[in-house]
Amino acid sequence: MSRYAYFIATLLLSFLLTAAAARILIPKLKSHKMGQKILDIGPRWHKSKEGTPTMGGLSFVFASIVAALTAGLYGYFTYDSGTGLMLALTLVMAYLNGLIGFLDDYVKFIKKRNEGLRAGQKYMLQLIVAGGYLASMRLTGFLDTSLYIPYAQITVELGILYYVFALVLITGVVNSVNLTDGIDGLASTVTFFTAAFFSLAAFAAGAWETVFLSAMTAGICLGFLVYNFYPARIFMGDTGSLFLGGLVVGAAFMLNNPLIVIAAGFVYIIESISVIIQVIYFKITRGKRFFRMAPFHHHLEKCGWSELKIVGVSGAVTVCMCTVAFFGL
Repeated sequence: MSRYAYFIATLLLSFLLTAAAARILIPKLKSHKMGQKILDIGPRWHKSKEGTPTMGGLSFVFASIVAALTAGLYGYFTYDSGTGLMLALTLVMAYLNGLIGFLDDYVKFIKKRNEGLRAGQKYMLQLIVAGGYLASMRLTGFLDTSLYIPYAQITVELGILYYVFALVLITGVVNSVNLTDGIDGLASTVTFFTAAFFSLAAFAAGAWETVFLSAMTAGICLGFLVYNFYPARIFMGDTGSLFLGGLVVGAAFMLNNPLIVIAAGFVYIIESISVIIQVIYFKITRGKRFFRMAPFHHHLEKCGWSELKIVGVSGAVTVCMCTVAFFGL
């Protein structure tokens, strides 16, 4: 099987598994009353979404496990260049981030605490996961302390500062994907196009393990969009968004070009920056807001944009920025 056929097979397998799993999961989540709680601080029209099943990310976490044990293992034995372990480490990092998201969702619904884990608790767990990933990548020889600078095409030796940078980048991207998951289909759509970019980058680098990871990520996003596109019948929850964040940033590290995720994941970054600006401005001005609401997609909603328009424009922006990112490989 050629690598192109392998990519398509992995994408289709992930798509079908996710769509089937989500279809089965929706009634089960409804029967257990695992519906989304809409906070009063959100847009008032989101109240109509209350009760929509969440924790739907479990569907594509399951699909990814099956894909890894089938298409992933096939790729390892067919194309392995000694980097199958790197893929395994990256998947474990993504699954552990998904587990953190699951704990957050669990606290929301089982413990009846709307905001889930405390921010400090969640970030500490994410730091531990990111630190473990970096340590294991270093010990297995897949990572050093030099940082490739896209476009400039130079490598800078950072020494121990590399780990500080990498910890911030990993946790930052994971949380940015989480913030992007605020309206129907937004995180899934943006992540699909980002995964498509990493697919092209993987083919250019001849890296089968990143081909698999990106094909799987694109497939599970498409499969989930069957039920998550507006009007959504299921939400991914933190279980899904933190898992997707781990996959996206992991792909960048697997290509040894971590900074490229800033361009390819431009929409994620804008969402995070909007929250940071909002918080700082609110504190400095003692109660005033820079945006009508943060993250940025809610600001656009408050300005009168429909959810479909926001998703469409965000997808188009992602395609444009991924094109820019491609020239930084």
